[in-house]
Amino acid sequence: MKKNILIIDDSALMRRVLSDIINSDERFQVKDVSVNGLEALSIIQYRGSEFDAILLDVNMPKMNGIELLAELKKQNIKATVIIVSTIAKKDARETIRALELGAFDFVQKPESFIEVKNNLFSDSIIECLVAATRIKNITIKEVGPEKKEKERPAKELIPKKIQSVLPRNANKLVALACSTGGPKALHVVIPSLPADLDSSVLIVQHMPGGFTKSLADRLNDLSEITVREAEDGDILKKGTVYIAKGGYQMRLKMHKSGLYRLSVSEEPARHGLLPCADILFESLTDSDFDQITCVVLTGMGGDGSEGIKKLYAKKNTYVIAQDEETCVVYGMPKVLKETGLVDEVVSLNDVSEAIIKNVGVR
Repeated sequence: MKKNILIIDDSALMRRVLSDIINSDERFQVKDVSVNGLEALSIIQYRGSEFDAILLDVNMPKMNGIELLAELKKQNIKATVIIVSTIAKKDARETIRALELGAFDFVQKPESFIEVKNNLFSDSIIECLVAATRIKNITIKEVGPEKKEKERPAKELIPKKIQSVLPRNANKLVALACSTGGPKALHVVIPSLPADLDSSVLIVQHMPGGFTKSLADRLNDLSEITVREAEDGDILKKGTVYIAKGGYQMRLKMHKSGLYRLSVSEEPARHGLLPCADILFESLTDSDFDQITCVVLTGMGGDGSEGIKKLYAKKNTYVIAQDEETCVVYGMPKVLKETGLVDEVVSLNDVSEAIIKNVGVR
C-alpha cells in the first residue's frame, strides 16, 4: 500500500515539483496539498490519520511552519513532519526551531530552478520519506543469509579492553556523532552538560552548510556549557562544545606548541557525508588523550563505527550508544553496537549523565 503524503507550501511551483517527485515513486502518493499553515491545521485536525508524512515549508502567509508545529504540539496532535527549507539565515534558524518542536528531519530547498531538476533534491526527499515512514529497503531485504554473514563486522567477536581507573587530572575528550534526529537529541543532551565539564566536546551532526551555525547558536542559548560552530584553527578548551561546520570536514591536530587545534577544511565528502564522523574519529588516533569518550546518537547509516574501530585499536576509549527505543532512526547506534565495542547503551535522557560520569567536572 502506498504511503500518503501531505504537502504544505505557498509556492505553486514547489507544490508541483514535490508532487512530481513523490508520485514518481511507487511507494508514495500525494494525498492532499495546502497553501499555508492555517489551512493545513484544519486538514490535519480532521484528517491527520490519513497522512503517513507531511512536507512543510517554513515561510508562509497566515500561519508559517513554525507556528503550525507549535500549534500541533499545543494540541498534542502527532504528525511526522519533514521541513523543506531554504538555506537563508532566517530559515536556517527557524529550521532548527522546527526540529526542536518535533519535526522528523529537514531537506534543503534548491536555490534555483536548475537545481530543482537535479536528482540530489529528489533523492533527498525520497530518502527522508523512506526513513520517516519506516519503509524497509527492498535491496537489503532480499540479501541472502550467506551474504549477511559475510558482511558482519569483523570486530563483533573481539572482547572489550579492560578500562583502567584514570587519575583526577587525566586528559580527556568527548567525541559525538549523530544524523537524522540528531538536532533534537542534541537539544536534550547538550543543555544538560555543566559549564565546568572536564573535557572538550567535538560533535559531527550531518547537516549542510549554513545550518550548523544556527544549531550551535541555539544550543549555546540553551546551555550552561559554551557551544560554537567549529572554525579552522580553534584551540580546544575544556567546557566547550565544537560542532563541525556543515559542508566541511573536521579533524583534530596537535600544534607544535602542544595545544590541540581543529582543522576545518573544504574537501570531498566521504560516503556522501560532509562532515563525516569517521574522519573525525580517525584523526583522534594520533592524539595523546588519556581517554576518549565516543558517543553515537540517532541517525541513518553507520557513520562513526569504522572510525571508532580504528580509534579503539590505538587509544583508551569508552563508547556510549543511544538505545533503540529513544532513537528517531536506529541506524548509527545499531551498527556501532554490532561491532561489540560499546560500553554503555543508554536512553537519550541518560546520555549526558553517562558523559559526566565518565569525564567528570573540574
